[in-house]
Amino acid sequence: MTTVLFACVQNAGRSQMAAAYFNQVADPTRARAISAGTKPADRVHPEVVGAMEAEGIDLAGATPQRLTPDLAAQAQVLVTMGCGDECPYVAGARVEDWPLDDPHGKGTDVVLRIRDEIKVRVRALVQREGWAR
Repeated sequence: MTTVLFACVQNAGRSQMAAAYFNQVADPTRARAISAGTKPADRVHPEVVGAMEAEGIDLAGATPQRLTPDLAAQAQVLVTMGCGDECPYVAGARVEDWPLDDPHGKGTDVVLRIRDEIKVRVRALVQREGWAR
């Protein structure tokens, strides 16, 4: 089982969307995704909840969590999304950086564009690694 950790700053937008898409398309016997943030928000951003709801994914009950060393140690793959110097170092993990805009406070069109880019990147990662259902 491979664990992919999606990390951003607040764990209230990009990383939540990526983990949700990943867990929807990846074979759960081969890979799973978790997400966390360096400075977690109190809740997932409402504009992100709405964008994902349109895809049939419910993030309303998701809770942002702090990226701790113990959580990071679970990952074999780390995908960072805008946490810059605060992104963790995970010994032995393969690291990818996805330079994506933060959807927080953005208009619907921008949030949907970010969501769709995340969806494409997640699907490509899952296909490339052979984790598809």
